[in-house]
Amino acid sequence: MAMDDKLSIRVNVADRYYPLKVERENEEKIRKAARLINEKVLQYKQRYTDKDVQDFLAMAALQYVIRLAEEEEKVEKDYLPGALNEMIDKINQVLQSKE
Repeated sequence: MAMDDKLSIRVNVADRYYPLKVERENEEKIRKAARLINEKVLQYKQRYTDKDVQDFLAMAALQYVIRLAEEEEKVEKDYLPGALNEMIDKINQVLQSKE
């Protein structure tokens, strides 16, 4: 896909606009991510009036990365037993074929 095929969009994150060139199929995902960040920043803004937007962005980023890390850990744990079971099945097949 050539650079010309990309879509130019402006994304608002914490009241700043960022121009981006994105694949058409990624536009909604990017806008949703910005919306989630803005909702989280707004929650912090309402809770802590003495802080600044940089603090809210940092806390939102931290919260989302913690959640991402937990999800990745869960996927790894779920994947491992499946992979082990496959390996055990293969070993059993080899052992049975030798009998």
